[in-house]
Amino acid sequence: MASHKSALKKHRQDEKRRVRNRQHASRLRTQVKKFRKAVASGDEKAARELLPETLSLIDRTAKLGVLHANAAARSKSRATLAVNKLSSPTR
Repeated sequence: MASHKSALKKHRQDEKRRVRNRQHASRLRTQVKKFRKAVASGDEKAARELLPETLSLIDRTAKLGVLHANAAARSKSRATLAVNKLSSPTR
């Protein structure tokens, strides 16, 4: 266990941040799972309704530093492509 005052404070801060980050990450994973389920089932209407909420949550999670900015951009791009693929006519 840490013995310096500053190390103890850092430990407390890290623990608070870890808990907060887990909450945000869990909420994001749940939303992404709902979105992917809608896409996988081919339900374009549901996927289009979930897309803005999912993208917003990805942005907020990246802003908080839980998700890397490039990972967020990649996820948003892939989500948008998935929805667009549902609406495009198949060849």
